[in-house]
Amino acid sequence: MKEVPASGAFRQLEPGPIVLVTTSYEGIPNVMTMGFHMMIQHAPPLIGCVIGPWDHTYRALRATGECVIAVPTIDLARAVVDIGNCSGDTVDKFERFGLTPQPARAVSAPLITECIANIECRVVDTRLVEAYNLFILEAERLWIDTDRKERRTLHHRGDGDFAVDGDVLDLSEHMVKWRHLPR
Repeated sequence: MKEVPASGAFRQLEPGPIVLVTTSYEGIPNVMTMGFHMMIQHAPPLIGCVIGPWDHTYRALRATGECVIAVPTIDLARAVVDIGNCSGDTVDKFERFGLTPQPARAVSAPLITECIANIECRVVDTRLVEAYNLFILEAERLWIDTDRKERRTLHHRGDGDFAVDGDVLDLSEHMVKWRHLPR
């Protein structure tokens, strides 16, 4: 084994697919790219998201307490990267990147039609925001595009390097200890 800088640990433990986070603040929708998030628990479904004060979304999330986490697939890869390289305080990202906002049911932030999944969320805990920019969200509604042909997601490995998800290994029959959890 060769020791490398600990700052690269995220490359080994990346938290899941790159997602897009939408907000609506003062009636204006916005979208940002986010790579640092994690599932915290199954029920209620809690998601931890790192969104810093340098992001326009941070102000919107603090003010409204709600957002949508949208899961893009690889056909949106360039848009996902480009969305992360501009700010919603100066750019209408939905227009610039050809994304279609769709009304959500439980929150004012829009769903993104082009994404395979959209999760409507509310902020339920902000105790770690000041120290770590970590918002705890509760998923209230989940929307899946079951007809979507492209299903592969992007996983950021740092510095513009992405892994593509696609293969599935189903070992559910061996998960006997966890069968009591909701699916």
